[in-house]
Amino acid sequence: MRRSPDLAAVEAALALHAPRDEEGVEARRKAAVAALFRDGREGAELLFIRRAEHPRDPWSGHMGLPGGRVDPRDASPFATAVRETREEVGVDLSREARSIGRLSEVRTHLPLGKPPHSVVPFCFAYAGEGAFTLNHEVQEALWVPLGFLSDRSNRNTFTWVRRGVPLPMPCYRFEGRVIWGLTLRIVDELLELVAAGARRPPGT
Repeated sequence: MRRSPDLAAVEAALALHAPRDEEGVEARRKAAVAALFRDGREGAELLFIRRAEHPRDPWSGHMGLPGGRVDPRDASPFATAVRETREEVGVDLSREARSIGRLSEVRTHLPLGKPPHSVVPFCFAYAGEGAFTLNHEVQEALWVPLGFLSDRSNRNTFTWVRRGVPLPMPCYRFEGRVIWGLTLRIVDELLELVAAGARRPPGT
């Protein structure tokens, strides 16, 4: 596994990023997630969760980031990410982290209806102790080094069956867990930003 970029490199990349928003998606049709970063022994790490199995959750059992649907009582998608992170993993982002930017809004490609139509990722530098309190929606939480994700030799595929049709999908397999789909699209944008920052001449 190659050396991870450190947290400073992630912050620098996000500081220069102009995230894209999806046009025509109402706030009530959105979800928001929190991308929590910390500096580990091998460089920056990103927190993932594995969602509990639930028939009403469109991401049931998937690897993802803490977060959920925008509630009418939430002041903004950012407030949603903060609330959902506190509820799902017991982390109060207002006390245990600081905001370092956001990534582009991502279309979900879920069927029209009640499921969210897009997801807004907000990024945070985590300064807590890492003792998570998981609620019933989350099976586990774990840190994945960015060095693992940025190493293209770790890229893999798996077969997703949609309406009876087998489809090969890109993914990462980390210690038996599959990171794919919408979460992978969020991760890919992050990795592109960090890689572009590493290629940028000093002082630019």
